[in-house]
Order: sequence, then structure tokens, then C-alpha cells
Amino acid sequence: MAGQTLLEGVLVDWVRTQSAAEPRLPVAWLSKQQKAAELERIQRARAMTTAREAELILGLATDCPDDMDLPPEAPGAGRSWHHTEPEFPGVSEFFPDEVAHAINLGRGTAAFRARRAYTWRDDLPQTFAALRRGELDEPRAAALADVLKHARPGLAAAVEARLLPRAVELSVSKLKRRALELLLELDSEAADKRHEEAKKDADVFVEPRGDGMATIGADLPADEAAEVINVLDELAKMAKADGDPRPIRQIRTEIYSLLLRRPGGHGLPNVRTKLTVHASLTALEGSSSEPGDVEGFAITPAQLRELLRRIGVLGLTAAEDVDMLFALTDGDGRLIGTVTPAELEKAVARGEGLDPPPATDGYTPTARQRRQVTTRDRTCRMPTCGQRVGWADHDHVVAHSAGGKTTCTNLCCLCRHHHRLKTHAKDWIFRMDSDGTLHVTSPAGITRTTRPVDLRPPPPQPPPPPDDDPPPF
Repeated sequence: MAGQTLLEGVLVDWVRTQSAAEPRLPVAWLSKQQKAAELERIQRARAMTTAREAELILGLATDCPDDMDLPPEAPGAGRSWHHTEPEFPGVSEFFPDEVAHAINLGRGTAAFRARRAYTWRDDLPQTFAALRRGELDEPRAAALADVLKHARPGLAAAVEARLLPRAVELSVSKLKRRALELLLELDSEAADKRHEEAKKDADVFVEPRGDGMATIGADLPADEAAEVINVLDELAKMAKADGDPRPIRQIRTEIYSLLLRRPGGHGLPNVRTKLTVHASLTALEGSSSEPGDVEGFAITPAQLRELLRRIGVLGLTAAEDVDMLFALTDGDGRLIGTVTPAELEKAVARGEGLDPPPATDGYTPTARQRRQVTTRDRTCRMPTCGQRVGWADHDHVVAHSAGGKTTCTNLCCLCRHHHRLKTHAKDWIFRMDSDGTLHVTSPAGITRTTRPVDLRPPPPQPPPPPDDDPPPF
């Protein structure tokens, strides 16, 4: 029984035991008008579900007070490594992680939904009420929250009062643009302050698109962004005038990439980039269609071979400025070990096999262990986190201070934030199997599992044996 009182517990249990709604009629049976009417009902239901989700997130925040965190002056405390104000005042810094674990999405998505819920409740109560009643759809309510999340409460309410009555009559983009215009009209000084805050939060991002492509971009002041696109346009036009037959968009994209990877006249020192490529031998030989990946981005075997050709790796031998590493796996995709070409040649010459790196008595993993765990994990192993291993720590799943061994079966890659969560947040449980499968249980009792990229999933469990008891007839 759940709930704070007997009555609450009875109500909660009753709601949980109610049967699901009756199946709907097949779509093929519905008229055009009925299909449109049901789509409209779905939008209202989605709005009400979104409001309910926001209420649950706000309720979870009250269950995660900041007195659960380390004191600010303690080693490893949030303020000792993150120098901004708390994301949600009075709430644990690990609250977004609890939300992320519950909804099985990334911490950034969880924090976004939490900020939106706070904005609706504290600054846009009428918008929240309309969403709860299903009178305002989620995209329009989200647009208002996105624009007004940093506005002072009185200003947010003033914009809401002017826009909400006719919000459903405006497209989402027009509603957002009108809210931005009202912000500038009513408080230009605050807009300048928000602009400065936005510049502090700016970053570069990259997102996979599929088909071996990815999108890279940056948060820039509008005037700088306009200048960047104009420079690219002019350079592309010059190339086009010189006879380049390709569409202007292709020329512009190539110039953008060249300027980023081979900038000229910048006065910066030359750097050597590190590019991690994962590919099977059969894919490189052309006898398999199994895709590989470059820094976590999937690419086809043909693109892999082209990449190897471009960087000077021919016949699987390394060029002078290219480091190569072979990862050997068993039939189930379990990583056995990693070797350089020179180490592989020596092992073959000696007639030796390859074993995983041995354990060490010290706290710090050996170079071979770090190489093995990095190759196996590739990203932070926290469920829903995809931070690349270049920014990850090699963490003892069972703490070394609690008797955990420094061995590959007790090490996994965690980004710095989730390393701190595992070390300092209360009531999180981490458990790892010998094959590298990691199980993480949140304080709310939800368990998520991640497996090494190449590890094949376990076979399905056999069905239970038939009941030998004869039927009662």
C-alpha cells in the first residue's frame, strides 16, 4: 500500500488496479471525420499527460532536497567543480538524474523537462492550468515556457496574459516570436542580461544524423552567426565562379569543414587530433556489411575503407602519425584483449594467445587495463548517458576502499558527473557482471542495464515447464 495515510494508500492502490481502457475501433472502420476527431482528442490527452508528468517531476523534486548533497565546502562537492548557481535551488544536484532514470532518457532531457515544469508552475500558472485541462497543446505551452523561463515572474505573467487567450490561433513559431518581441518591448534591459547569460552557457555540439552523417554546430550571438553564414556563402560563390560544378550547398558544407579542420592565419599552435575508429576485419575486407563507428558515429564499411585510405592506413598497417589498436572478441562479442600491431606480431612469433589484463594490487588501473576498459565501454556506462570516453574516468564499480579489486571486471567508464553521483549521491546501487554488463538502480528502485557495445544480448529464457497437474475436469 502506498500513500501517506490509510485513505491515500487505498486510493493509490485502487487507481493502480483499474483495468486499461477498452480497445479502440480499428482505424479502417472510422470515417474521415471520426479519424480527425480522434486525432484532436489525442492532442488534448497528450497535453493533460504532459501536465501530469510535470506535476510528478515537481513532486519528485520535493523528495530530493539538497540536504542529501555534500556540504559546499566538502571535497568533491558540487560547487567545488561546477561554478554556477544550483540548477534547482533547494533541490539535490542529482535530482535530474533521478528523473532521467525514471523516464529512461538523458540527463539533459530530464533537466529540460524539470525546468519547464518549474516555469509552468511558478511563472505561467494559467498556461499550466490550460495544459492540465487539455485546452492548450504541449508544443505551444512548451514554447511559452522556453521563451519565458528566465524572465522575472511579473514579466512572465504579463506576457502570458497578453498571449494565452489567442495562443491556439497562432502557429508555434509565431507564438514564440511574439513572446520574444513582448519580452524586448516590456524589458529590454533584462533581455540584454539574458543575452549575456546565454553566451556563458554557449557550447559546440555534434549530433548523429544517420547514413554516416552528423551535424555540428555552435551557440553564437546572432550577429556572429549571420557573419559566419555570409562568409561561407561568399566563399562558396567564389568557388562556384571558378568552375566548381557542385550545388552551392555542397560547396558551402565542404568549406565549413575545411575552415574548422584546417584553419589558416589563426596564430594557434598545431594540434594532433585523436580519432577512434571501431570496425570489424570482415567489414574492412568488404565481405561484411556490418557498420563501424568513428567516435561513436555509425558509418558504413565503404566509408570506413575510404577513411582508412584517407589517413594513410593501407593493408591494415599504420602510417607514421597513426596509432592502431586491435580489439579481439570471442564469439559472443566479449572483449578478450587489445593489442597494438607490434604486440600482436610478438604474440604470434612466440606462439602465445591473448588474455585480458591481469588485476593489480594498486588503486590506479594499469595502462593495459585502461586501454581494455576504454575499448570495451566507448562511452560513459551510466544508462541514458552518451559522453565519450575521452572525458570519462575509470571507476571501480565496487569501491577500492570497500575491497573492490582493480581489475577490468570491476572497472567501467563513467563521465565525471556520473562518477560523482556514484561516489556521493545516496542510495544509488551499481553492479557489474563479469562480461561488463552494468546494472544501475536508482533510489526510487528503478533498475536500468547497459551492455558493452559489441556484447551480444543473452538468449531468451526458455518457457516454463508445463504444469503436470491434471485439469480439474
